Amino acid sequence: MPASKAQQKAVSKYMKENYDMYQIRMPKGKKETIQTAAAAIGQSVNAYINQAIDERMNRDSAGTVSNAPVSPSEGGSAPGGAHVPGTPDKP
Repeated sequence: MPASKAQQKAVSKYMKENYDMYQIRMPKGKKETIQTAAAAIGQSVNAYINQAIDERMNRDSAGTVSNAPVSPSEGGSAPGGAHVPGTPDKP
């Protein structure tokens, strides 16, 4: 049974009062990669992205991650020299 107008309004009000929304852009194809990775561990895309953000913020606050951004388009590597998937290996 479809949600009534009152139910839709209540859900909309709840969402507005309890959640912030943020739109992100990513290269074509990355969305599907994230969906696949999230599904593989039984998470929604939203939960997967939030967990990734939380883990990065925890590492940053612990001082274990460089503040310099890593650009895959520049063939960058992750902190500690780890290879960034989808980027060329550096010689």
